[in-house]
Amino acid sequence: GWFHRPVLCALTLRHCILFLHVHTQIERRMELVRLVSHNTHKRLVSCLQGQLGTDTEKRHKKLPLTALSQAMQEGGGQLGDESLIGKMMDVCGEAESRLATELMQHEVQIERDILDPLNQLAEVEIPNILKQRKQLAKLVLDYDSAKTRFYQASKSNNQAMAAKADSLKDEMDEALNKVEICKDQLSADMYNFASKEGEYARYYVMLLEAQAEYHRRSLAALEAAIPTIQVQQDSWTEKPAFGTALEEHLKRSNREIALPIEACVMMLLETGMKEEGLFRIAAGASKLKKLKAALDCSTSQLEEFYSDPHAVAGALKSYLRELPEPLMTFGLYDEWLQASNVSDSDKRLQALWVTCDRLPKSHKANLRYLVKFLAKLAQDSEVNKMTPSNIAIVLGPNLLWAKTEGTLAEMAAATSVHVVAIIEPIIQHADWFFPEGKTSLSVDYSKITLQLSQLLGRGSFHHINLHHLFTSSSVRGGLQCVRHVRHVPVSPQPQPQPAPHPSVPSQDTEQAGVAGPSCVGPLCSGRRVHHSH
Repeated sequence: GWFHRPVLCALTLRHCILFLHVHTQIERRMELVRLVSHNTHKRLVSCLQGQLGTDTEKRHKKLPLTALSQAMQEGGGQLGDESLIGKMMDVCGEAESRLATELMQHEVQIERDILDPLNQLAEVEIPNILKQRKQLAKLVLDYDSAKTRFYQASKSNNQAMAAKADSLKDEMDEALNKVEICKDQLSADMYNFASKEGEYARYYVMLLEAQAEYHRRSLAALEAAIPTIQVQQDSWTEKPAFGTALEEHLKRSNREIALPIEACVMMLLETGMKEEGLFRIAAGASKLKKLKAALDCSTSQLEEFYSDPHAVAGALKSYLRELPEPLMTFGLYDEWLQASNVSDSDKRLQALWVTCDRLPKSHKANLRYLVKFLAKLAQDSEVNKMTPSNIAIVLGPNLLWAKTEGTLAEMAAATSVHVVAIIEPIIQHADWFFPEGKTSLSVDYSKITLQLSQLLGRGSFHHINLHHLFTSSSVRGGLQCVRHVRHVPVSPQPQPQPAPHPSVPSQDTEQAGVAGPSCVGPLCSGRRVHHSH
């Protein structure tokens, strides 16, 4: 029945044509998938910072983050451990190196799990299927040509042509067989592609998952490193004293007296005690700014300021005014004002003493140090014109102010009268308010000059560390470090009648927060009167 072959061949040809038509949509989608996969692969490669196809060590070295890490650590080494910037560059450079390692591992994973499969899909799998499609089209043409030759030979009256009919038939059958094989292979590949389209789509989800995991690991590395770095920074950093709460500054610097207070007092003791209008005459703004900055960074280069006591006094006033809470505290503001309004002078002094005794320990220690100095300054009022009253007027508003909104001028005006009434008697009777140590203040100026000269090292001033200078035991305590040479009265003004310290409180009174020494100290004499309990 070879004469049925033409019908079968015609059906096979139509089937192939129908097959090609049916698969046209799949082929178009495959071509589009190949194009977008190729573009995505190209863009994703451009997002990577490492070099594709290299080993992990070489890839890590080529990362910009690695170069940044190396530059930071090398810079830190050049600056040395004495530089805070150098220390921070070194430890932060180590953190950048860990981030570079995470990035390298992430890019290796991206290349293995996403880039390679996308490249395989776009450059190998789909092109191979499309090649088979073209091969099928070529085989169909070959089959059609063989079939035409066979038909012509079978219908020819030429004996030679008729003799070739059998060989042409075998050629046509072989061509048809090739078409069928190619068609089956193409169908299998296309159906396989269609079934795996979800798997191909999964690559893009894997990309997001890999990025999420990379960012999680990087964040974990940063969260582990930053607290340690911050602790190191806090331990290495000398925080500015100006504008910092007193307790915080004392804790950070491991001091009892604030550095600006102690430094300015020591400089003024040497060169400023005879200066007229100290604390009243304003200093040059540029020099004051420079001195404040020098004190903030604990530099030792303060020699130039010894010749300008007004700048030193201005820096001391600025430090007191810039405290977040005044030295005499917000919490006791009302009590200070109530004490100053007591009409009886002795009772007023007692009320002021009680309020002073309730100051926090650090505030009281620094107020004591400052008041002792101011009392010493007032002893030379005939020369410097700074009586306790004048000192209270110019310095008092920097020691106590209300916790209210308003401009500096408004707050100063609102409290200036009361503050003078508070500060003046405290300066006048400094040894009574602060009976610890000496009851009168005496200074050996030659010893102070010699002592500071030795500590500052006049010949090599810039080599002295200011923090070490003012935390040394010989300077600690300020005015207590000197010996009596000449006795100066506590106050040049007339003294009030003796006002006793409050006696030791009973249990009920002590619970109310009132405390005092067990003995009294008269304001004008050295004798002390003991109260019975």
